[in-house]
Amino acid sequence: MEIKRNIFNIFKKRAVNLILPGVLLAACSSGLKTNTTDIAEGWSANSINTVIFRRNSVVSSDKNQYAAFYDTAGYVILARRSLGSTDWEIRKTRFKGNVLDAHNSISIMIDGEGFLHMVWNEHNSDLHYCVSKEPESLELVEVNRMTGKHENSVSYPQFYKLRNGDLIFVYRDGESGNGNLVINYYNALEKNWVMLHDNLIDGEGKRNAYWQLDIDDNDVIHLSWVWRETPDVATNHDICYARSKDGGRTWEKSNGEKYLLPITLKSAEYAATIPQRSELINQTSMCIDKEGRPYIVNYWTPEGSNVPQYHLVYNDGNGWQIKQISQLKTPFRLSGAGTKRIPISRPLILCDKNNSLYLIYRGSETGNRITLFVCKDGERSIWKPRDITNFSVGMWEPTYDTELWRNSGILNLFVQKVGQGDAETIEKIPPQTVSVLEVNLTE
Repeated sequence: MEIKRNIFNIFKKRAVNLILPGVLLAACSSGLKTNTTDIAEGWSANSINTVIFRRNSVVSSDKNQYAAFYDTAGYVILARRSLGSTDWEIRKTRFKGNVLDAHNSISIMIDGEGFLHMVWNEHNSDLHYCVSKEPESLELVEVNRMTGKHENSVSYPQFYKLRNGDLIFVYRDGESGNGNLVINYYNALEKNWVMLHDNLIDGEGKRNAYWQLDIDDNDVIHLSWVWRETPDVATNHDICYARSKDGGRTWEKSNGEKYLLPITLKSAEYAATIPQRSELINQTSMCIDKEGRPYIVNYWTPEGSNVPQYHLVYNDGNGWQIKQISQLKTPFRLSGAGTKRIPISRPLILCDKNNSLYLIYRGSETGNRITLFVCKDGERSIWKPRDITNFSVGMWEPTYDTELWRNSGILNLFVQKVGQGDAETIEKIPPQTVSVLEVNLTE
């Protein structure tokens, strides 16, 4: 449903400093050095293996790196290699997913004791959950429950790891336009899940939140989201924020004010006020710098334009700031339900130990190659584009090895050339190779 204009005007008056397109974009420079390690061929007729909300597609322990994807018959393939090796051990599992729906992606994580956790084939469906029999093993035991509560309409399952090795698991309970955010906590030593919140962000039966999450070096959990009023993507609006300093139990705003849970449309902190029908996309990414400041990326159409642009939304300690990153030239509109065929990917944002920012994306204007913007200035005003690949990856979206990046500063991207028809349709594309691409960002 349309958000009432008087409510929007109230939110618009909040202290958000919009900085109009005054960002300096340097000419695109030569490509970065990369190293590709192929795994095997996988299903590629849609983007199910490469959607941005996979947490994770590829992930490392302190010994091995793991990857997961669907093969051409829809079976889950697990792969493992020793860190530093190019040889993958590949295991075809007995587990299968409906690959015709690109929402049904696979998410994996390694807990602090070395056990592999996997959830797959989730779009308003019962929980499908497995754990490895032994640490660092590819042999999985089907569990199909965590807490046994609110596990009959699961979508967008994501794992995150705390510094002590425990896990956070988040998912949507319910449907698009009518769903709530659930958070579970896993004690790796006790091997036990508990539900922290069955309704952290409450859509009040009228809307739902599409979120992105990151955990900083002090284990503060940062959460941001857009609201959606109906299953129509055109009803996405606004970007909101919350954080937790106690492992997801209690939540507060950026100024330290405690939230009375659940968070609602009225009580949320608004990092950016963006009207419906602005081509605002859902489920992007966020990162945190070494001072604990959040950075959120998304795209939407600036006022007075018909071309969506990538934007950075961040808190500099004095309030929320917004800067336009890109100067794209291709207009498009977002509307309707299902996975969309869009000329640009949803963006991935990373922050290194020097507080440099990296925005990674794929776009039709650059031949659907993998490209990034690099920003090293503190004002977040100079973004230098760099090519990562010299070949098309189709309708790919960026996902990466979160733990390898977090612990070692090494960027490994999950890469596969994929198709994607509009509104949950497929393209006639033969199986394509799944690879892990290491990118040297130090040049």
